[in-house]
Amino acid sequence: NSEDVIVKENTHRRDTALVVRVHPEDIGKVIGRNGRTAKALRTVVSAIAGRSVRVDLIEADEVR
Repeated sequence: NSEDVIVKENTHRRDTALVVRVHPEDIGKVIGRNGRTAKALRTVVSAIAGRSVRVDLIEADEVR
């Protein structure tokens, strides 16, 4: 459900958070087995942007 993917940037005093919202059926695919895919995504983002960026994964139907 690629049309349900939304990425928003929340800037805070100390860091920046990328909030990735996905369809509830796809959250398992994004997180991956034992969190490997999510960890890899966070590793790539921190390598590109530095330690001040974090990635939060949220199901699309959770409170916004």
